[in-house]
Amino acid sequence: MIFYVDENDENKRLDTFLSEIIPDLSRSKIQNYIKSGAVKVNKQEKKPSYSLKERDRIEFEAPEKEDLSIKPQNIPLDIVYEDENMLVVNKPSGMLTHPTALERENTLVNALLYKYGNNLSDINGEFRRGILHRLDRNTSGLLMIAKNNKAHEFLANQIKNHTLTKKYRAVVKGNYEADNDIIDLPIGRNPNQPHKMTVRDDGKESKTIVKVLERFKDATYIELTLITGRTHQIRVHLAYKKHPVFNDTLYGAGHSKVKTQEQVLQSYYLRFTKPFGDEIIELEIEPDEKLKKVLKYLRS
Repeated sequence: MIFYVDENDENKRLDTFLSEIIPDLSRSKIQNYIKSGAVKVNKQEKKPSYSLKERDRIEFEAPEKEDLSIKPQNIPLDIVYEDENMLVVNKPSGMLTHPTALERENTLVNALLYKYGNNLSDINGEFRRGILHRLDRNTSGLLMIAKNNKAHEFLANQIKNHTLTKKYRAVVKGNYEADNDIIDLPIGRNPNQPHKMTVRDDGKESKTIVKVLERFKDATYIELTLITGRTHQIRVHLAYKKHPVFNDTLYGAGHSKVKTQEQVLQSYYLRFTKPFGDEIIELEIEPDEKLKKVLKYLRS
């Protein structure tokens, strides 16, 4: 099995990364495999505590007796766009993009494997088949999927070179000060709460463009354009600005009177170049049920 490290997993421990991406193996088992030489990073043996770097190539010679497969599941997919090399799905809130150490079923990857089998890219490993980029579990919206490795590389280059446009909708707490704003603050892992990210001086460059769509007494409806794509970027930037996303309890919003499934945040717009030419694909979807519910309440 071969995995490649992307920018979202940089600086993770080697054993932590593998335990997340191979949920069928415990962390202690993975540590034993690393120590035994079954795992190599860039063709070299490393310690379990090795800190990963972007584009590291990880090889794992899985023991034959271990079943490291992901179960295909007949879960309906909301396909917004599809051609011979890729598709774009509208991921619902509440669904994980790919399996984790704790959850290995009912993810987008399980659904993709049922419909497409092995006709999905495997650049990011078996447990992230087809996955080019991720959305948090409770963030809904548009996600690109690659059907083969060449398409994966073509689309990944657009993400890396910022030639792809991703826009989000969100409702945030409070009255956002500027009608148009650029949040340019570095983001890294929170040293005290590793499951969270935070603004920190030694973090990675992170940039979000904010545009106010509608104002309410104690909330603001906004559009966000991602220039970079760090883990939890929108949520971290808005929380730092004292305008956390509505119902985002992880980043300090608390629960509002309008009950929804965590953060009211949707990836609603994508603009990219279709593999392998120069045709531009532009996709936009309607607000999801969470947004509609909160906006209805705020407008009443």
